[in-house]
Amino acid sequence: MTDQSQSAAGAAPESRPDHPDRGVAWYVSRDLLAIVDRQGVVTDVNPTWTRTLGFDATRSIGAHLAAFADAAGAASIEAALATLTEAGASADFEAAFLASDGSYRLLSWSMTHVRGQLFGAARDITDERQRQLALDDSRDFARLALSAVSGVGVWTYEVSSDSFFCDAAISELYAIDAAQAANGIRRDQFLANVHPDDRDSLRNTMSGGLLHSGDLELEYRICHPDGSVRFVLSRGHTYFNENGVPVRRTGVGIDMTSQRELEQQLRQSQKMEAVGHLTGGIAHDFNNMLQGVIGPLELIPHLMARGRAGEVDRFIGMAVSSARRAAALTHRLLAFSRKQPLAPRSVDVRELVPSIEDLIRQTASKNVQVSFSVDTQACMVRCDTNQLESALLNLSINACDAMPDGGTLAVAASLISIGEKEALSYDGAQAGRYVRIAVSDSGFGMAPEIASQVFEPFFTTKPLGRGTGLGLSMVHGFVRQSGGFVTIESSVGKGTTVSLFLPETAIANRAQRHANPQIGELAEGRGETVLVVDDDETIRQLLTELFESSGYEAIVAQDGAAGLAILKSDARVDLLVTDVRLPGLNGRQMAEAARVGRPTLPVLFVTGYAEEAASDGFLDPGMHMLTKPFSIESLLARARALLRPQ
Repeated sequence: MTDQSQSAAGAAPESRPDHPDRGVAWYVSRDLLAIVDRQGVVTDVNPTWTRTLGFDATRSIGAHLAAFADAAGAASIEAALATLTEAGASADFEAAFLASDGSYRLLSWSMTHVRGQLFGAARDITDERQRQLALDDSRDFARLALSAVSGVGVWTYEVSSDSFFCDAAISELYAIDAAQAANGIRRDQFLANVHPDDRDSLRNTMSGGLLHSGDLELEYRICHPDGSVRFVLSRGHTYFNENGVPVRRTGVGIDMTSQRELEQQLRQSQKMEAVGHLTGGIAHDFNNMLQGVIGPLELIPHLMARGRAGEVDRFIGMAVSSARRAAALTHRLLAFSRKQPLAPRSVDVRELVPSIEDLIRQTASKNVQVSFSVDTQACMVRCDTNQLESALLNLSINACDAMPDGGTLAVAASLISIGEKEALSYDGAQAGRYVRIAVSDSGFGMAPEIASQVFEPFFTTKPLGRGTGLGLSMVHGFVRQSGGFVTIESSVGKGTTVSLFLPETAIANRAQRHANPQIGELAEGRGETVLVVDDDETIRQLLTELFESSGYEAIVAQDGAAGLAILKSDARVDLLVTDVRLPGLNGRQMAEAARVGRPTLPVLFVTGYAEEAASDGFLDPGMHMLTKPFSIESLLARARALLRPQ
């Protein structure tokens, strides 16, 4: 290049007296640095220009800056130059610059006007923009895929702002404003409609996700303003930066409401199937019990007519004993078959297993030996008692079906501890103390490939028409919902053991029930007046005779309206004894209305539906519940306790 051409292109930067001192930063900066005149002609570039674009500096100097850009980039450069007319003015823009290999690099420019020259710094954001576009594409594809699936949406939690961002599907599922959710809402807004009973577990899961990377999963309920409740399965993953600091959590929310409702229906159907399976044996035993009541009572008049009164007590005892056995059986059947949602409470498995022993024995044929074994220590768990009973009965039925020619059915409950290493070998297990309930049989057994499928819905080894394939999958689902896990051990020709592992819980808050007092003689009254309200004439007559023969005055009413009329009058009433289920005004409503004018009136409810009625908040102070059928001693003792509290 001649001196003249050199002068036309501009002298070497070092020879220019007006050129600023470039310093070390000019050479080591990772950004492209350039000096441009007011017309946009490049007068100098740093070495990063060549490293990024591949062009030698001599080719760049003297050319217009827009000459290196694509059409859109050139337009951005011209627009920026038009604004940089005064000293101190600055402009930011992006432009795609041609590289020596024919590709384009996207540069993010920042340019400032200083002493008649334009100083620019450009950062190569090509790879960053491509990654962002790829991420946006993947998110768009994910949203498109999820939008095709009803009840599935995506959400993102930004840790730094403590904000949630979610799509329309999540907004509808969580009953939150879609426009706000798309722009980010506070965590308390996002969780505002979570069911109160599920908030603590959700907060614990969220907090844990800020400590450990990996996938998170939790199912909880959302209370919608219309009164409906949605079940949500939320799955997410926490992302950490290079310093181990959590930055973002992304995930999906899946509407599980229909599935949970179907599972509840299937549970009820399975219960009814189990009850139907038991009907034959129970009917046989129940008829035997009835015969034990009817026979002695019919024999008593004949004994009296023959002057054998001394033998009457023995036959009365037979009738009472058989009647009580029948009452115990009906109570267990009602508790087992009633329809209700999951209602977890603390329960001691040592007490639960013996309570359903009779029902389990009914599942077994005469050639099946049944044994029960429970730990001597308290085996407290928190679960739905009825679902646990149903699970054990279904497992017992399966065990008996596997032993058509007879064998041994064993039910055992014990406390065990599972360590960290052992927990890794069980699906869904965590280290800790568990109550293990094992149901074992000595039947056919199963091959490993069959045993591995038994918890799958609709999988069954029974012949066509003999099973739905839902029993074990429902048992598995119930135990997992209760925080536990299930295992199965089986060997062909040797039998099968299914074990339910439920987390041990504290003994506190155990449900307290009124026990029937055992007393040697009837509790006599002192002339108090008892109002008896029952729609069954036989029971009204029985209670009236019982109270009057025990030193009380009795008034009777056949329904709630008649009973309330007496209670609103000036008649003396010291104790109200009433059935709960009465035609029209029920016993609870009558008692509440009566207490407006008689706020301290003691009330004793006698009902065959105590399990349904005695929910939290049903019994106010001064109210007791007694389940039919009841003994004379327990009724009079309860009445005396209400009239003369200690």
